[in-house]
Amino acid sequence: MTGEEARRCPAVLISAPSSGQGKTTVTAALARHHLRQGRKVRVFKCGPDFLDPMILARASGAPVYQLDLWMVGESNCDALLYEAALEADLIIVEGVMGLFDGSPSAADLAERFGIPVLAVINAQAMAQTFPAIAHGLSTWRPGLPWAGVLANRVAGESHARMLRESLPADMRWFGALYRGADVELPSRHLGLVQASELDDLDQRLDRAAELLASQGISAVPPEAVFTRPGTDFSPWRGRLKGLRIAVAHDDAFSFIYQANLDLWRLMGAELAYFSPVAGDPYPDCDALYLPGGYPELHLGALAANRAVIDGVRRHYEAGLPILAECGGMLYLLEELGLDGVYTEMAGILPGKAALTGGLRGLGLMSADLPEGTLRGHSFHHSSLKISLEPVCRARRQDQRRQESEDIFRERGLTASYVHFYLPSNPDAAAALFDPRGGHGA
Repeated sequence: MTGEEARRCPAVLISAPSSGQGKTTVTAALARHHLRQGRKVRVFKCGPDFLDPMILARASGAPVYQLDLWMVGESNCDALLYEAALEADLIIVEGVMGLFDGSPSAADLAERFGIPVLAVINAQAMAQTFPAIAHGLSTWRPGLPWAGVLANRVAGESHARMLRESLPADMRWFGALYRGADVELPSRHLGLVQASELDDLDQRLDRAAELLASQGISAVPPEAVFTRPGTDFSPWRGRLKGLRIAVAHDDAFSFIYQANLDLWRLMGAELAYFSPVAGDPYPDCDALYLPGGYPELHLGALAANRAVIDGVRRHYEAGLPILAECGGMLYLLEELGLDGVYTEMAGILPGKAALTGGLRGLGLMSADLPEGTLRGHSFHHSSLKISLEPVCRARRQDQRRQESEDIFRERGLTASYVHFYLPSNPDAAAALFDPRGGHGA
């Protein structure tokens, strides 16, 4: 294999026995630590998550992309990792849930690309069980590449020393993060609080990095080999040339895949960002993207900015393409409810929704749209009542579970709870946003 066909780069995948162990905090701390050492760090996130990548992008100083063998696709994951290896001194991948949870799992990704796994274990109120969990994770799947273990939420130096000394001789110790060190990242109902909302985020990241550095963590992980991918997006280059896509982007509409933006730019589209929360003027555009986010936290501002709503309505009435995902769809409803109080929204879709006390939809999804099949995921805490018949239903990737999400189509508008990963089908993505030949024509 020639140097052009393969690229070596130090790499590690941060995983854990379960969710809630502190993977994002550790991943961010390692990224910030190596960045401060002058290394160029590229970070990825397993699965379809939006919130963790916002934190990790701040920690690493570079955009963060999702990796998922099903939603993103094996060849696209290959391409993203190879391109990162061409420029980076270190690649860090944050896992999803527990190491072996889900299908595909973080372990599947680590094994496919030969990335060593670093296990983060919440060691609070734990002693000799710590090495047992580490041993189990490292040996459960024979041949899984392994880096070592890091203890999180440790009581202090003596606790950390006891944990380290209890490990098998061949288990590498990556250090500990102490409980109460003011490095934990706060959460709300959909996950971590957005990076833009944390005024002290950089200070938290620096403290976490310094804590790891104080334990002598300076060596980079082992190298992995990333091969030149077979994926070629050149057939879609310039496909949307001359088109302008308006993208709602603020704290209410922030769940955006960087890969979607990259695909539009490769296709030649111009992107015009605007903030419905701030009341930015509605951009002159050929297509509109209303991504998910937290509209329920900004109801007053969204309802008050009628000029933006009027611009969206004119766009809709002209039959131009609109993709409204999850929170973007809620914004287009007649009303959105929070804590029993309903606020008037854009009134384009005939219905209303309310935030509930628990999870209402979660899972990787596939939708057979008229333009073609697109993959993505659903994750929401609201329930919807709408007087439209769906044009189709997105189905769960896990065929053993029968949950689905309705997809609505009116004029040029496509709306649903599904967050689409557009590179999963560039032809469908192009048709969805092109008024010259897509459904909005």
